[in-house]
Amino acid sequence: MKKEKGFSLIELLIVVAIIGIIAAIAVPNLLKSRQAANEASAISAMRTIGTAQATYQNTYGKNSEFAKAMSDLQSGAFVDATLGSGIKSGYTFATTGTASGTSPVTPSYFDTTSSPQSVGNFGTGNRSFYSNETYVIYQNGGSVAPSAGTTSSVRVPTTGTPIQ
Repeated sequence: MKKEKGFSLIELLIVVAIIGIIAAIAVPNLLKSRQAANEASAISAMRTIGTAQATYQNTYGKNSEFAKAMSDLQSGAFVDATLGSGIKSGYTFATTGTASGTSPVTPSYFDTTSSPQSVGNFGTGNRSFYSNETYVIYQNGGSVAPSAGTTSSVRVPTTGTPIQ
């Protein structure tokens, strides 16, 4: 009688079960790593937008006006086409510049927000970000970004915490 070589059905099922257990442990960590990478990319993009606003102010804004929209920053080649479109790495970006006023005299300012396209365990991120002409980046949990809300001399959001 010939001796059969190979694996039995039980042995194969045990191997498949072990692979399933390992995958069940690895997938949540992979998703959290992807969210952390998206959030880090969003923070970097917020810094890029702030730098682009400062450069715009010094070149096209005659040292007083900020860019009014992302399209202004993209057309001036201050940000790349991907960031200029307002969507990058699972986040949506928006910047709004406000011109200086003459009566009463108010300086020009800008607000930049970044929100994840989806939140939760399978989302693209779990934090939203905000920055303005102070170039401090603030974070807020969830999909609603902090906002300054006022045009006082120091514009600090009422919600959110600065990123250290």
